[in-house]
Amino acid sequence: MSKWLPAHWALWSAPRVVLGYVLVVDALALTVIGASFIGLDVHSHDWIRFGALVMGSVLHVEAGREIERLRVVVSEGTTYVNLKSMWMFAAVLILPPPLAVAVIAVSYIHSWARLRRSPPHRGFFSASTVILGSAVATMCLRTVNPDNHPAFAGGFIGLVAVTAAALAYWLINFALVVGAVLLSNPDANASKALGQLSDQLIVAGAIGLGVSTAALLMYQPWLSVALLITVLGLHRALLVGQFQFAARTDPSTGLANTMFWHEIAAKELERAQNTHSQLGVLYLDLDHFKAVNDTYGHLAGDQVLKAIAAELKHEVRTDDLVGRLGGEEFAILLPSTSADDTLRTAERIRRRVASLAIPVNTPSGDTVVDGLSCSIGAATYPAAGQDLDVLLMAADTATYAAKESGRNRVVTAPSRTPGQLS
Repeated sequence: MSKWLPAHWALWSAPRVVLGYVLVVDALALTVIGASFIGLDVHSHDWIRFGALVMGSVLHVEAGREIERLRVVVSEGTTYVNLKSMWMFAAVLILPPPLAVAVIAVSYIHSWARLRRSPPHRGFFSASTVILGSAVATMCLRTVNPDNHPAFAGGFIGLVAVTAAALAYWLINFALVVGAVLLSNPDANASKALGQLSDQLIVAGAIGLGVSTAALLMYQPWLSVALLITVLGLHRALLVGQFQFAARTDPSTGLANTMFWHEIAAKELERAQNTHSQLGVLYLDLDHFKAVNDTYGHLAGDQVLKAIAAELKHEVRTDDLVGRLGGEEFAILLPSTSADDTLRTAERIRRRVASLAIPVNTPSGDTVVDGLSCSIGAATYPAAGQDLDVLLMAADTATYAAKESGRNRVVTAPSRTPGQLS
């Protein structure tokens, strides 16, 4: 994990608390590096494993270089996760400390040179957090299972040792990076700094792969080639999938964006036509939302939109699709839904929005935004239209009618005669 200091900041121009934090972490890492050479005992097989891990790390980065470059850019100001830990944690398990540190150093230097050349101090800090995590992991291995190295060769005790080492490796690195993110981005909230749960699952998977890599290099080194090919394929598929998801998702709310919502709506409408079933569409427009931005600021407004998006997803079924059309406008697709159920869903959502009290952070302190309302237009296939554009226009017109008639209400689009349906 990395990415902590905004790109436009130089280290020495950073706030003192950030500068002090970075220098302390870097100094501790240098101390660990120096201490690792005490009692150095490196054998020829250690160099072979070192070479294998370095080569694996290099090939790993090269295989996904184009997409990783984009991920480095879009992760600015947040934690950035990847699968490199599989090589570094494997080094912790099977290599003497100096060689494990060398694997970490080579991995970060190569990534810096081939992905995006951010200021060197950022990469050095990120490597330092991994080195400190690795040091604590090594302490766990030697404390839990002092008589058996590598630890996973010791049966159940070895399993406990590796588990403790993995938790220490992850926790130290994660805590140090999150601390840097929060200190260097005062406006960032804790949830953004912590990142997504899925990111941490990627880290956990990388550490687990590190254990497998270490075991193969210890006992069946040639099989590690098969593992490398598998990891490279999975990694590239994972990265492509992440960017496909990002291309379909509104970044502020996590809802489907306009293009993806319309794509799914067209497919669901075709399915409804083939199965002769009904389909509902809701257009939702928040009332007087400009006043929220004007009163509390746009950052608070974004927090309100995100909270409303979460409530909308909570109020609909798993098969329904909520999208953000832009600004404070949302669309909800309700497959296999009658006109009456579409109306009931709209009323439930309207009441839910009206009852919200959303805590937000503003320049003047924490406060609560309440008194919200929304106007919703509801349209149902086939009564309101058989063509998607006609159906959406009907819902949009109903939303406009809801606003014109006093806001905070639901208006259902009228049924059309057969000649008006398409």
